[in-house]
Amino acid sequence: MKIWQASNGELRRGLEGHVFDVNCCRFFPSGLVVLSGGMDAQLKIWSAEDASCVVTFKGHKGGILDTAIVDRGRNVVSGSRDGTARLWDCGRSACLGVIADCGSSINGVAVGAADNSINLGSPEQTPSEREVGTEAKMLLLAREDKKLQCLGLQSRQPVFLFIGSDAFNCCTFLSRFLLLAGTQDGNIYQLDVRSPTVPIQVIHRSGAPVLSLLSFRDGFIASQGDGSCFIIQQDLDYVIELTEADCDPVYKVATWEKQIYTCCRDGLVRRYQLSDL
Repeated sequence: MKIWQASNGELRRGLEGHVFDVNCCRFFPSGLVVLSGGMDAQLKIWSAEDASCVVTFKGHKGGILDTAIVDRGRNVVSGSRDGTARLWDCGRSACLGVIADCGSSINGVAVGAADNSINLGSPEQTPSEREVGTEAKMLLLAREDKKLQCLGLQSRQPVFLFIGSDAFNCCTFLSRFLLLAGTQDGNIYQLDVRSPTVPIQVIHRSGAPVLSLLSFRDGFIASQGDGSCFIIQQDLDYVIELTEADCDPVYKVATWEKQIYTCCRDGLVRRYQLSDL
């Protein structure tokens, strides 16, 4: 992994320690620490200041495909090709539990605060005191077996299971009850957790896999395997296209204030500056 100075593209740090591909990385809320997951089935925490690896979590039996940070980051969640989602205690570098074991690769995970009207169930056992910030949170899992699964993060109890048109690659929460999930055949499902059986809408712009979804202002940004990347806003009847990728898959999108960053199979990270929409 590389940490770049965003303003000028200068390389600041190299984080080396994973074996094989690094599938996902994100900053903790502090901005000083990085969480990464790789095909070596390891989850690592790094100092962005001196590039040291401070914690390595081991326990997954397959590559880690996505992560989520709970609240300020004392706990994190990982999803793996081994079909499990795990909750980890960063301070003790220990696994607090297998939240879900679904027998199918978990391609994407998201954690979100739940609306008071949503019944998350009660935990069967008293949660560990090392669990911090899991109460009243939902965990969303995008699964390879065409299922989108939602459960209570603390309770481990099911909230809903939605079956889509193809493998789910990614998912994100838009609010305390709205969510998005994208499939391998190009569908973006918008669901309401309170009545998830029928989607609010299904957006389909091309048959290319939906690879990344990100809540943005009053809408969201999506990227697909054909190089398309676009912003959909609730109150605008047009779509803003982020061009340049030219048929190479855009794997991931990130934002900071009015800047949007994309990473593409062509090896480039692109920065887009948005004027006021």
